[in-house]
Amino acid sequence: MTWITTLEDLHAHYGTPGEAATVKVTDYLTPAYRAYLDRARFCILTTVGPEGTDGSPRGDEGPVVSILDPRTLALPDWHGNNRIDSLRNIVRDGRVSLIFLIPGSNTAIRINGTARLTTDDPLRARFERNGKHPRSVIVIQIGEVYSQCARALIRSALWTSGDQSAGLPTVGDMLREITEGGIDGKAYDAEWPGRAAKTMW
Repeated sequence: MTWITTLEDLHAHYGTPGEAATVKVTDYLTPAYRAYLDRARFCILTTVGPEGTDGSPRGDEGPVVSILDPRTLALPDWHGNNRIDSLRNIVRDGRVSLIFLIPGSNTAIRINGTARLTTDDPLRARFERNGKHPRSVIVIQIGEVYSQCARALIRSALWTSGDQSAGLPTVGDMLREITEGGIDGKAYDAEWPGRAAKTMW
């Protein structure tokens, strides 16, 4: 197997990107980028720490992030599994990346920047849902924002292939397998919808 091990070899292999691929990068939200984020209910947050990288799906019933200003975003940390992998990374290394997806759109928006974690009460209160507030808020300073090439979403037919989940293992199946039956997978799956409904916010 031949490996590419230098930037010179990499650049020689791929060549120079086209003008559109470079001029689209800004360090602030343009009106068009802002309009996209105002509609995005889902993103993937990527962080880095001493143990490596972590990718975490984030979603909300409205915009997944709040735009504080053209260069600053706020991402609420709602109830989860308390692993806090992303939050531990942010406390130790503020570098983050986000990719925003909207069902039906073959455009993805990517943001790279730095983040800090706050428990500021007024900011947490901005995200109130059913009388509940997020445990903390990730405040992201935008370093660069740009639209992603649509080819990956087109190739995968992500939004046009319909429901492809039939026959997939459930989380209960996975837990039963990993624990060699120590966790009752069927019971876990049966209890999950009720548990999730009580801890969504």
